[in-house]
Amino acid sequence: MSSRKILVILPNWLGDAVMATPAIELLAKYHPNARFTFVGSYASIEALKYHPLCEKAVVDETKKASNRLIATYKLAKKLGEFHLAVSFRNQLHSSLLLRFTGTVICIAKKSWHSMLLLSHTPRILSDKHLSKQYAQLAMINVDNWDKETPKLKLYIEAQEFKKPSLGINAGATYGSAKRWYPERFAEVAKEFSERFDIIIFGGPNEVEMANEIEQNLKASHVQNYINLAGKTSIKELCSNIGGCSLFITNDSGPMHVAAAYQVPTVAIFGPTKHKETCQWMNEKSKIVRHDMDCAPCMKRECPLKHHECMTSITASEVIEAVKELKI
Repeated sequence: MSSRKILVILPNWLGDAVMATPAIELLAKYHPNARFTFVGSYASIEALKYHPLCEKAVVDETKKASNRLIATYKLAKKLGEFHLAVSFRNQLHSSLLLRFTGTVICIAKKSWHSMLLLSHTPRILSDKHLSKQYAQLAMINVDNWDKETPKLKLYIEAQEFKKPSLGINAGATYGSAKRWYPERFAEVAKEFSERFDIIIFGGPNEVEMANEIEQNLKASHVQNYINLAGKTSIKELCSNIGGCSLFITNDSGPMHVAAAYQVPTVAIFGPTKHKETCQWMNEKSKIVRHDMDCAPCMKRECPLKHHECMTSITASEVIEAVKELKI
């Protein structure tokens, strides 16, 4: 049987890309002998390019071009035609990329540009988890889909640590509004430092807050920690998170990575829609959040300047949520 070539335009954010993995698994299941070409941001490609059915993984750098339209056209012609193309990005240049490949069956969420350019443009309601939305989109032309959305899946092998490890992730690339406070993360880490080694995670732009957690741990005479902020590749980040025994995090990409490895997780939510972006099918997970009149605002920074959705969450609440997981 000849291979069935499928083009997948991945979401830009790491967490969104991980939430798209159930849809990719469904494409593999319902399209026998599928071979994927992934196009996406550096972070999404680095996380998903290890899929065993991935033939080609391309970082989309058309945004950097002096003429993005021409760059998109050139990329499409380089990629060639596919049996099926799916975009998980609701963006004009993604629709153009699909159209320019010459692929007949092209799927993207309904928008003015997708309706103009592509063959299948379903209206996907945002009243459900993002993983379900992506799955519904990918399966729009599959008649025998059983409507089940599987778990998140990454193909990067989890690290094996010698001792049980607690991962702390105080960052959230989207913006400061999603971030709880370093000193409170440190307080929670200290509470469990006798049972777990502490691993502090963070991206290149989150080194300062990771260092603040480290300083707080030092001040509390906690010594069994390592600070990996700004020191790992995407692959290493996923592998290290996958090896954790417990993960405490903001609503962020690493939270979804933890869910992909079924790492017991407590996630702190503030301005975002927890029903849409919580940890998909992570069997041991808790959310700590407060109902606020102003939430979810979905803003990168608190528009009211008080950040009460996060300031009102105490370390003791998060500690209690960890205990409720019964690890």
